[in-house]
Amino acid sequence: MVVVQKVSENSFGINIKPNSSLIGSNRIIFILSIAFVCLGIATIFFIAGATLILPFAGLEIAILLLAFYLNFRWSGKREKIFLSTDKVLVEKGMRKAEYRWEEFRTFTSFHIYEDINKVLKLSFRSKGQDIEIGSFLNEDDKKILKEEITKIIDELNYLN
Repeated sequence: MVVVQKVSENSFGINIKPNSSLIGSNRIIFILSIAFVCLGIATIFFIAGATLILPFAGLEIAILLLAFYLNFRWSGKREKIFLSTDKVLVEKGMRKAEYRWEEFRTFTSFHIYEDINKVLKLSFRSKGQDIEIGSFLNEDDKKILKEEITKIIDELNYLN
C-alpha cells in the first residue's frame, strides 16, 4: 500500500507497507477458528481410540502458529520516503526506523529498471550507492509508487 502526503509546499512524505488481508483481531479470530476445528476433530478421534491423532494435531497447530507469526512479522515492514527540494530521506524498518539513508536531492537520481524476470525495481542512487525501495510491493503498487515519485520529482523540480 502506498500513501502520499504533502507535508508542506516543498516536501512530501510517502509511506509504504505490504498489503495485508488480515489485520488486528481478525488475525486472532482466524487462527483460533482453525485451531478449534482441528483440535475438536482430533479430540473426537482421541476419544474413539486413535490416540496418536491428538499430539500430531497439536504439532500441526504449532507449525501453523509459527507460519502465521512469520507472515505477520513480514507484513509489519514499513518504508518511509521524504522528498523535499533539498533532501531525500529513506527510512526502513518494522515498527521503528532500523535503517536510515539521507542524501542531498541534487546528488540523487531515481532509477527504474526491470530485472531478468521482468520484475520492476525502484531505487534511489547517489554516489554509487543504490537504495531499493518498495521491494515487498506487488507490481501494481510498484507502478503506483513509480508514478507518484515521478510526479513529486517533477513538482519539486518546478519549484526550483
